[in-house]
Amino acid sequence: MEKGNCCAGRKTDRSDEEKRRLQNRLSRIEGQIRGIKNMVEADAYCVDILTQAAAANAALQAFNKELLRRHINTCVVRDMEAGKPGAAEELTDLLSKLMK
Repeated sequence: MEKGNCCAGRKTDRSDEEKRRLQNRLSRIEGQIRGIKNMVEADAYCVDILTQAAAANAALQAFNKELLRRHINTCVVRDMEAGKPGAAEELTDLLSKLMK
């Protein structure tokens, strides 16, 4: 894989700082999911569980937005500048999946 070409070989190189930020977000989401699981185990009130589930879903959506923003600004731009066939179609397919 050519260094600096983020999408060659279906891999994305990330800085240590970016990895740390993404991993921190995922750790918080993981903690939220564990908390929801504990609430179910403890027979918590449905509304309280649903409220926490909505918060976890919002956190996951925020993670997706951050990752998508970076993907568009790096991988998609590079692929389109390089004339890679299918780059725009791959992005529109991804957006369709994320918007379901």
